[in-house]
Amino acid sequence: QVQLVESGGGLVQPGGSLRLSCAASGSIFSINAMGWYRQAPGKERELVAAMTSGGSTKYADSVKGRFTISRDNAKNTVYLQMNSLKPEDTAVYYCNADQLVGLELYDYWGQGTQVTVSS
Repeated sequence: QVQLVESGGGLVQPGGSLRLSCAASGSIFSINAMGWYRQAPGKERELVAAMTSGGSTKYADSVKGRFTISRDNAKNTVYLQMNSLKPEDTAVYYCNADQLVGLELYDYWGQGTQVTVSS
């Protein structure tokens, strides 16, 4: 089992910045990709950014150039630096981790942290 704990959400004005953190604990061996998803009211959960253990990244088109994902393997923590925030970035942000054990792929989620962009 892997436990994911997010922090760093809050209220910010348009154009502002926030940094989200997600700390992984438990059986963290063989964690492959870690990333961030978000879900706005009435919408489906969507990928925001992800990073593999090898450092490859993927971003949603809507956040490219504004958000940056990074990973500190020594601290088992993944970060999401969010700059130039827009009201449409308002959502609950969830940390995700994929773990490959043998031929089984396990998917873990954090509890979510609210990000609200409003003046």
